[in-house]
Amino acid sequence: MTFDAAYLPLLRELGDLKRIRSAERDGSIAERLFARGWAALAAGEVPAAVMRRTVAAALAAARLGDLDRATLAELGLSDAEARVVLERAFDEVAVLLDPALAAELRNALPDGAPAAGPVPRFVPQLATQPRAGVTCPGRPRLLLQPAENHAEHCLIVAVYGVLAAPGYGADPAEVFLASMAHHFHNAAMPDAGFTGEVLLGDLLDRVIDAAREQAMAMLDPAVAAQVRAAIAPIAGDATPAARAFHAADVLDRVLEIEQHLRAASATMDSVLHTYELVHAGPVKTFHDRVLSDVGLL
Repeated sequence: MTFDAAYLPLLRELGDLKRIRSAERDGSIAERLFARGWAALAAGEVPAAVMRRTVAAALAAARLGDLDRATLAELGLSDAEARVVLERAFDEVAVLLDPALAAELRNALPDGAPAAGPVPRFVPQLATQPRAGVTCPGRPRLLLQPAENHAEHCLIVAVYGVLAAPGYGADPAEVFLASMAHHFHNAAMPDAGFTGEVLLGDLLDRVIDAAREQAMAMLDPAVAAQVRAAIAPIAGDATPAARAFHAADVLDRVLEIEQHLRAASATMDSVLHTYELVHAGPVKTFHDRVLSDVGLL
């Protein structure tokens, strides 16, 4: 089964990993998972293993944020206790996933995300390269701040793509690798969006190829060969992996804009009642009275 409307809440939660940050940790969860994934891939780890650990960690983080396996251990939980917490979070969000894929990812939870380590220079380049926003030839750019970066986009597309893979009959590891690499060119090439692509015209492919090769040259040739094989089909949508990738890519592009619009249109009634900003507790009655007295409730 391919994605339908029932998946949107999960996809939105996962997309918010671009916006969850914690003290003394640089970048969002998505940005850091991208870096850890590439540290493992560049070191020659098997893409399928990197995929499982990265996507499992992302699914648990949808509910737990940065309370990951390592942090829970630092806070005194045993391996068994941490596993229970991670599995509880995973199970809450995994109900719609292909059962075989869900079981495979759940089994990877005790390993945690790939370890931090040395990364090729394209990783920090992509993490500091903002996405273009909404652009259209002949029209001014529509900027929504804070802008996501290309590392965050690639990571979320990779997660979406893995979840979509069974519905398209695709290999999740192939989709993962293609997604993690699909914006290699933006490490060196600032993002001018659709407008820039049109203005480059017949020079576009040459510029993208030159920029992509700069990133490829930062990888061991054997790893670069794997990446080339994974991204070759996504020039179109003829293969199952390409279709899973493009489904993930377009959903992330649109949902990224949607989250800005949803936040801007949220009402105080929704925040206070649907989201229970002032939630049940020993002083809720007092809190409600304070808010009512000043006209906020």
